[in-house]
Amino acid sequence: MTTLRELASHLGLSPATVSRALNGFPEVGEKTRLRVLEASERLRYKANSSAKRLATGKSGMVGMIFRSSRNLLVDPHFVDFLAGLSTGLADRELDLIIHTAPQRDLLAHYERFASSGSVDGMIVSAPEIEDVRISTLIARGFPFVVHGRTGEAVPYAYFDIDNDAAFAAATSLLVELGHRRIALLNGEANLAFVVQRERAVRRIAADRGIHIPERFVSHDLMSEDQAFLHATEMLSGRLGAPPTAFLCSSTLQALGVIRAAGAVGLAIGRELSIIAHDDVLPHLRPENFNPPLTVTRSPIRMAGAALAEMMGARIAGVDPLQLQRMVGADLIVRASTGAVPMSGRDGWPH
Repeated sequence: MTTLRELASHLGLSPATVSRALNGFPEVGEKTRLRVLEASERLRYKANSSAKRLATGKSGMVGMIFRSSRNLLVDPHFVDFLAGLSTGLADRELDLIIHTAPQRDLLAHYERFASSGSVDGMIVSAPEIEDVRISTLIARGFPFVVHGRTGEAVPYAYFDIDNDAAFAAATSLLVELGHRRIALLNGEANLAFVVQRERAVRRIAADRGIHIPERFVSHDLMSEDQAFLHATEMLSGRLGAPPTAFLCSSTLQALGVIRAAGAVGLAIGRELSIIAHDDVLPHLRPENFNPPLTVTRSPIRMAGAALAEMMGARIAGVDPLQLQRMVGADLIVRASTGAVPMSGRDGWPH
């Protein structure tokens, strides 16, 4: 392994100059910097991480903080997101610190990370519409990126999917198929993406003269079991006519709806329609459902990789307004959606 001193001797430069060139110090000319980088690549020089951090004043660490009440290691969405994120950070020689804290102490832990110098940046996930974590990091001038966004025009770096367009398209499809009793199984009510999806569903429905009652909307953990409980209650008819279609914020929730429909003998695609958002989880492929599931599709692993790239750029000082990316979600129509049953058009039961 080539050392810094050997690299400097090969180039006829001082070790200090070579170190400054490798670490991007502005006093080193561009021609010299490129010469050093080319030689370091050819001679397979790899900087000692401790020395590099001492030279740059950077820790080489990125932090994420989650509520300790959630066991994220059993959440397939988080695991796949983490796969994309950790790989992307490793490519940039950044290490990820995952930290947990009680809900009441979350902000204090963000403030401690930002002031301690233990991390060079933070990744904020699952933002709320009014998110004090974000406002605190902005006030401190601390580098961070957000998985999601709290509004249309925001001053920070983010990667998000167009939740509004995705759920507007899904709702429009159901309306075109004749459905007027449409239920929404959503995530936890305080999260920004949850609000965006519900607004889109209600807007499209209202534009078509359709009222969605509160009993047709649930806000909960996006799990199969919770979805099964909500769908069972809605399909029971105890509170009024049951829905003829379900929109789900995850494919896990779609599994719960399928179970609930089976318990009351409803055929998916003919007597009950389902559309779910598909994060492209490797072990839960909606095309293999029975029947295949109609989805709005956007890979969550891609989000992790994109945020890693943005985090590296923010640490390097890139303007956050240049690091804002929103991608669309593809509507893929499969056999889980069909025309509303004749008996479900005007009355009930369907």
